[in-house]
Amino acid sequence: MKKQDVLQVGSNEMELVDFRIFKKDGDKIYEGIYGVNVVKVREIIKLPNITEIPNVPSFVEGIFDLRGVVIPVINLAKWMKIEVPESANIKPRVLIAEFNGMLIGFIVHEAKRIRRISWKDIESASFSMGSGVLDKAQITGVTRIENDEVLLILDLETIMEELGIYEPNIDIEDNLIEKLGGIALVVDDSTTARKLMKDALTKMGMKPIEAKDGVNALEKLEELYNVYGDEITKELKIIISDVEMPQMDGFHFAAKLKDDSRFSSIPLIFNSSISDHFSELRGKEAGGEAYLTKFDAPEFYSEISRVIKSHIKINKEK
Repeated sequence: MKKQDVLQVGSNEMELVDFRIFKKDGDKIYEGIYGVNVVKVREIIKLPNITEIPNVPSFVEGIFDLRGVVIPVINLAKWMKIEVPESANIKPRVLIAEFNGMLIGFIVHEAKRIRRISWKDIESASFSMGSGVLDKAQITGVTRIENDEVLLILDLETIMEELGIYEPNIDIEDNLIEKLGGIALVVDDSTTARKLMKDALTKMGMKPIEAKDGVNALEKLEELYNVYGDEITKELKIIISDVEMPQMDGFHFAAKLKDDSRFSSIPLIFNSSISDHFSELRGKEAGGEAYLTKFDAPEFYSEISRVIKSHIKINKEK
């Protein structure tokens, strides 16, 4: 799979890999429609020969060699505890995804297509996860497609964290953390990510304010401006934003931010699980002064300090 169609910075659109997982529901076969951001998917391959490994959960199918790289494989249906019907027309594929330089494969029953969807058409997954067709999937958002069907955006990063495959590096000695003060706006749809950043910023002597997406972040900025007025640039030291968020993604949020003279001079850093080079370039085009990959504490502290001190110096020289 090649990514040929480049999305414009600030377009508030994303591309999803649409894939299916079939489920037995009584005597019927249910086709679950799922998606994942295309920038997280390196390639999609046919199901390879997999070598089983001992002492792993049942949903870990094993490992296989992909051009000299050993890759673990997760069976998404097994992880979600879905009973797969034998009569389903399954065309198994493996999505090869990358997280912080690590490759991992996810078995799906069929890979359908690439969809381009506006973030404003994606709703947060705030509904009850119950015992219905959602099973135990970790869903970051939902959107409607043709025939009034619902596509569920799967958060593969959360799955990796829950499986213990991906563990964020949050340890650093307190005496090595520079105390800066001021307010930091943290924009991320993940409560886990917000907590990590909130804890880190608090250690830096800062007051973190949280927003769950770009729309909510703009609301928070308006609230801060109502309090501080034109002094907001002295109080709000930095904005740290995720890229993937419902309603308004990080790049579109950045475009709105930089287009508003009240907030345009406030430094912005992107902090995302998307680690490809193209996303870093988009981050710079959008006005980000750094692009961090979740979550490496030493790099996080270092870049926050560098960017804030750089802006303090620039403001003093004006």
